[in-house]
Amino acid sequence: MSDLRTHAAEIAEQFSDHLDVDEDEVEERLRNLVEEYRVPVEEARRSVVNSYLEEAGLERDEIGRGGNDEVHLADIDQDEQWIDVTAKVVELWEPRSESIAQVGLLGDESGRTKFVAFETSDLPKLEEGAVYRLGNVVTDEYQGNFSVKLNKTTSIEELDEDIEVGDDSTTVEGALVDIQSGSGLIKRCPEEGCTRVLQNGRCSEHGDVEGEFDLRIKGVLDDGEEVYEVIFGRDVTEELTGVTLDEAQQMAMDALDTTVVVDEMREDLLGTYYRVSGPELGRYVLADEVERLTEPADPEAVLIKARSI
Repeated sequence: MSDLRTHAAEIAEQFSDHLDVDEDEVEERLRNLVEEYRVPVEEARRSVVNSYLEEAGLERDEIGRGGNDEVHLADIDQDEQWIDVTAKVVELWEPRSESIAQVGLLGDESGRTKFVAFETSDLPKLEEGAVYRLGNVVTDEYQGNFSVKLNKTTSIEELDEDIEVGDDSTTVEGALVDIQSGSGLIKRCPEEGCTRVLQNGRCSEHGDVEGEFDLRIKGVLDDGEEVYEVIFGRDVTEELTGVTLDEAQQMAMDALDTTVVVDEMREDLLGTYYRVSGPELGRYVLADEVERLTEPADPEAVLIKARSI
């Protein structure tokens, strides 16, 4: 079966309960986009699916892709890919939006990846430490980092087995020589499934939004030979700085300026040596564990270097 024919068959199966869709018609629409207009196959598929969604009056998460592959988490490399996974719930986090039912880390033999389940999907809750076969989850990508989203069509089957989760974490250490822009007290997009950091009150996908406050540090560690870009999330940032999210908001309100928060972080943390462990996502190391190390023999040299960046 040709590639386009396979896509056509899967799309027809997706909408079989909602529309009278003929495989030949779907294939013709795909072929027209791909051959006449030189549209990439995956983009052509999204366009055809979107047109059928509009015709059926459905949302994307109300249908599945059909014919899903069972995929290892480390092999996820496409956005909006419908897949099946068998994974262990490694860790659950406290959701920071009322629209999110659960958020955390899934793990299999290949590594770990973030998952999100939304309140509107009305799914059974996953339990930390349990292993599940998850059918019909969809991948998501942001700045090279992949995650999976559970949706209304996701099937959840708990398995009576364990998985030895692959260790995809790394450990780096060095002096914190820079705290980059986008650190300190930030605002994230509140739209469901989006955690993008706002720039001047705008989300790159959803435009002007109100935003929800968060804390983070985007830092650079230097061991004298290599530099490492590290992201400290809210919990680690609060631990490192001793400043909570509420206190950071109050600081910004008192000063009528959110930059006072990151300025204080720079003053307190630059030049300090840290050992950081966590998974690598794109070019960043996500800090799960942070240990403050003994000051180097010549701390002033580090401070000079920090000020020069």
